[in-house]
Amino acid sequence: MPRPAPGTPRPTAAAVLDDAVRALAPDAAANRLVARIGAGEAPRSVFATFALEQHQVISADRLSFLHLARRADGDPPVADFFDLLAHGEALALRQLAGLADACGLTDRDFADYRPRPGCQAYPSYAARLALGAGPTDVAIALTANFAAWGGYCATVEAAMREHYAFPDAARGFFGLFAEPAPAVAEQARAAVQHGLDTGQARPAAAHRYGRLLQAYELMFWDSVED
Repeated sequence: MPRPAPGTPRPTAAAVLDDAVRALAPDAAANRLVARIGAGEAPRSVFATFALEQHQVISADRLSFLHLARRADGDPPVADFFDLLAHGEALALRQLAGLADACGLTDRDFADYRPRPGCQAYPSYAARLALGAGPTDVAIALTANFAAWGGYCATVEAAMREHYAFPDAARGFFGLFAEPAPAVAEQARAAVQHGLDTGQARPAAAHRYGRLLQAYELMFWDSVED
């Protein structure tokens, strides 16, 4: 990351992250399926497909976050951020079981399921970032994506209650991500501040990664609907 010119205020992690969330926010109308779910117009079958696909995504992303934590072993604030994300994925997998049960899915359904390529593009790209991208830059890109993901989950959770009559246990996965996560936000700021202080952060690269993550996020939802 280039050093700022003399007299130029150093960027803060909060400013870098806020800028990424703002610059990388998807168009409000871009996610067709979430809009249809929010209006109660999507078939109930999309929730079973979502659960089957998300099971694959969670397992892959957890491995990616663990690998990023290992790569950042010499930078504790960054490693702590990815360790926290990996822990969150384990919790999300447990919450997903409630949705799977409500959709009547069995262990055999998960074992025999053939994932859709469009749904698995996101975790595949996340794995690519885990292998070669700067961990601090990945933290910036993920923070922008999580902002969009949280909004989608809030819409879906409300619609499941208002339009689809899903029980609380089935909505738990979406409720987990719909609520603010202060610990994740705090760790993200600590990780990015460490990256800025040590010259490892490259916000321009992070924005490139984030744009692709947002595009693959939309591809996931489109593929669930298709």
